[in-house]
Amino acid sequence: MPDEQPIELVLSKIKIDENRSEQIIILKEKNGSRYLPVVIGIAEVNAIKLKLSGIEPPRPMTHDLLLRVIESMGGALEGILINRLENSTFYAKLLVTRNGSGEAIEIDARPSDSIALALRANARIEANPSVLDQAGVDGL
Repeated sequence: MPDEQPIELVLSKIKIDENRSEQIIILKEKNGSRYLPVVIGIAEVNAIKLKLSGIEPPRPMTHDLLLRVIESMGGALEGILINRLENSTFYAKLLVTRNGSGEAIEIDARPSDSIALALRANARIEANPSVLDQAGVDGL
């Protein structure tokens, strides 16, 4: 839905369900009461936890490397947008601008990688209202 006004989200918590071998990140509406649970892979949850812990690895990890590439090519990660949900799969876009020109570029990405990258860049995390209408829950 092209004219939806995105809703800003914040990372609320990370849950590990060892019985089902699932890692779930819980995003919360910044100015609302709904939560958006997203199942992610172990590598992405580890990348997110590493960033949250403040530990700086001696060499860049994949998400650090991607951010450096974006920045070294004159871009800036402005935010990420979880833009749709189809067949229980979330889709997202990286929202990158080119320094100087202000040109906006949208890059297709998995939400888990997008969130790990957004946390490194201190970029906003957003979702389309339709995604929250489909998968958002109250009071987790």
